[in-house]
Amino acid sequence: MQMLVHYTIADYPKFKAAFDGDAEDRSNNSMALLQLWRESNTSAWALFQIADAKKAREYLDGAAGVFNSQAGVSSSEAHMLETA
Repeated sequence: MQMLVHYTIADYPKFKAAFDGDAEDRSNNSMALLQLWRESNTSAWALFQIADAKKAREYLDGAAGVFNSQAGVSSSEAHMLETA
């Protein structure tokens, strides 16, 4: 299973620094980064491989709030995807 996340952000350099710093926490919550794209200075997308969907959702609903505040994320939208 994979997850595609869109982040609306205040500033890409600030977001990227916090995103890189959050790698271990994401990994501990079953989220392995496959790709990060920068759409603009205020928009980024990330594609993750998910080993445990429940654990990943719990992270997004809880601990990711700390990351969001540190990274300047004003909103995020996550989509769980399966190969068709």
